[in-house]
Amino acid sequence: MDSLRIGIDLGGSKIEVIALDNAGTELLRRRVTTPQNDYQATLEAISRLVTATEQALAASGSIGICTPGAISRATGLLKNSNSVCLNGKPLLKDLQARLQRSLRIANDADCFTLSEASDGAAAGMESVFGVIAGTGTGGGIAVHGRLLAGVNIIAGEWGHNPLPWPQQYEQPGPECYCGKKGCIETWLSGPGLVRDYVLAGGEKLAVPAIVQRDLAGEALATQCLARYCDRMARALASVINILDPQVIVLGGGMGNIQRLYHDVPALWGQYVFSDRVDTQLVKPVYGDSSGVRGAAWLWPVQDSAVG
Repeated sequence: MDSLRIGIDLGGSKIEVIALDNAGTELLRRRVTTPQNDYQATLEAISRLVTATEQALAASGSIGICTPGAISRATGLLKNSNSVCLNGKPLLKDLQARLQRSLRIANDADCFTLSEASDGAAAGMESVFGVIAGTGTGGGIAVHGRLLAGVNIIAGEWGHNPLPWPQQYEQPGPECYCGKKGCIETWLSGPGLVRDYVLAGGEKLAVPAIVQRDLAGEALATQCLARYCDRMARALASVINILDPQVIVLGGGMGNIQRLYHDVPALWGQYVFSDRVDTQLVKPVYGDSSGVRGAAWLWPVQDSAVG
């Protein structure tokens, strides 16, 4: 059997493993509950999953990890993780010591993007921008099927730029957890849409309920989603002006809003510095599975035997 490519999705509630062959065919998938507030137990759980996977398939493979947060190039320690027991820990170094091979690590938005660029909605495309819009707003960039991390490991972090071309009533914007105001994340995340609906006079509802009210013809919900689409168009237009990707893949819970795929491309032309816009806005193929699949694809095909 060819060498496996193994992906691990390290989440706050579960750790999932997948094994793919070099064609992207799924050979095995398993998950366990994430140990809570226990770094050493988390390392052990990941190690056991990898060992069990390789034993079950009688083969070894490359290993990629999808994590919340990122490895700091300054310290080599994990930072910005919502699983706080991982922060300040040498996660990559410790896992490599346990598994006795090189590993690669990327965050969930990067893994989502790489998955969809490898064999998903943007397979074969030269340049891809991947969006995760849900509780927060993140992004990733893949070029020629390879992840672009950037010198600061923040390539694609569009959510912490200011909302472009703001209206007067949008300034200075809501406070963001990063300490600034008016970040794209504060407008385009799920909580951002809910806040906008409440400020317009609606009751506090979950995003799917607001979408259903729009479909039912409620003017307040329809106006709220129209504002959301225009803000998404402005935010993505700024990405197109810089990166000019062939495809933008829209993931996360907000990507389930069907009208975005028609309304946003219909709006972004007025903001893009071009007489026509050929960039496609598409749904992901793998959705919630893109994290673990993208982790497996962190090793390109020619590198997959490295270990």
